[in-house]
Amino acid sequence: MEGGEGSGPPGPAERSHRSSVSSVGARAADVLVYLMDDTVVPLAVENVASITAQDLHRTIREALQLPDIAVEAFALWLISPLLEVQLKPKHQPYKVCRQWPDLLFRFTDAPEDDMAVDEPSLQFRRNVFFPKRKELQVNNEDVLRLLYEEAKFNVLEVRYPCDVEDCEKLGALVCRLELGPYRQGQQTACAVKEKLDSFLPAHLCKRPHSLFTAFRSRGPRLVPGEQGLLSAYQEVKEEAACPEAELLTRHYRAYLLKCHELPYYGCAFFCGEVDKPAQGFLHRGGRKAVTVAINLEGVHVIDTKEKHVLLGLRFQELSWDYTCSGDDEPILWLEFDGESEGMPVNKLLKVYSKQAELMSGLIEYCIELSLAKEPALAQEAKASPAAGPQPPTASQRHKLRRQSSVVCSRIQHLATIDYVDDGKEIKRVKPKRTTSFFSRQLSLGPAAYAAVQPTDSLEQG
Repeated sequence: MEGGEGSGPPGPAERSHRSSVSSVGARAADVLVYLMDDTVVPLAVENVASITAQDLHRTIREALQLPDIAVEAFALWLISPLLEVQLKPKHQPYKVCRQWPDLLFRFTDAPEDDMAVDEPSLQFRRNVFFPKRKELQVNNEDVLRLLYEEAKFNVLEVRYPCDVEDCEKLGALVCRLELGPYRQGQQTACAVKEKLDSFLPAHLCKRPHSLFTAFRSRGPRLVPGEQGLLSAYQEVKEEAACPEAELLTRHYRAYLLKCHELPYYGCAFFCGEVDKPAQGFLHRGGRKAVTVAINLEGVHVIDTKEKHVLLGLRFQELSWDYTCSGDDEPILWLEFDGESEGMPVNKLLKVYSKQAELMSGLIEYCIELSLAKEPALAQEAKASPAAGPQPPTASQRHKLRRQSSVVCSRIQHLATIDYVDDGKEIKRVKPKRTTSFFSRQLSLGPAAYAAVQPTDSLEQG
């Protein structure tokens, strides 16, 4: 099993408790598989207790009439409000469901009463190990639509934190796909307003409440993202001579390409906590809830409440370890380069999580996959040097570097262990102070990471 999440952003399974298997035994059983738009694919399956995820995957592809690329693009997941796991082809979903209480106890901090009523459902969704470069080659409308529905869900639920401008552009494409081409007039504005939460994340759909707005005119007021959404909707390109089916495919692809700019696209999500920086004269810290997003490219630690990135690292920029001994809390350690008081240092971030073991295993597997594929990719590029322009890779695409962008790391919001290795010993770097009588503003500039040189030992302070 790969990937998981505890009390993170809600998923479709949180809308209702539902079972994916209505009966078991040697005879045919009705198995319900859910898609990301919450539609259900009912399947009659023989020997459901012993069928593998691979065989069930084949049955779903046949029912949906999907092309061969769907073998790589999608996987079966078991989803509940408390935990999410991607099944390996050899897994038997029914047996994993029977083990669900044990998995909850091992990988979540949920109360026993919640565990007792938690029930997973089968979901057909994107495979964490499906590379974005292969997704760029997909042309099938049904496959693109399924990928689009999942990306849209993650944007609306802020699993993929986006800047306002990007939310508006993505929401405009959803408007086009659901409402048709933009038409001037009040009717279009009303249609957008009525379904605003289908186009924008919830925090952009709330109207501002303040004493100032109370004294303004009583005419209709737009919520923060509504005007930008309408403007972006109007700018969605149309081609009159192009068939509608082809236009839909283009818009699905445009939505996915925009999401590809987000470094955490295609991630598995995990829940955890990190230490807050000490504040005030009493040096009070505490912890904050985070979501750890891991994909084939790297690791991102996202503030669960504020919905912005705290730390983003590519795999070549980090070292990591997982520790759990006795009654100690499981910890995922992330090591990366940084600076303290203008001096280059190694930084250690502690992520407390019952899912630290899952995270560590996924990081290791992603790195192994990338190392195994590097020779093949180099050979492929060598074999077709004159094949014309190739789709941009993740490192070549434009990176979001707006000031205060939600995708930029905020190292100053993290409490890290800083140390230097002078070749003889590891020395802990202690900050001079955590606060000042004269200023409470941190002076740290934007992070610029260099490749971390792994050390032989790890200080666990």
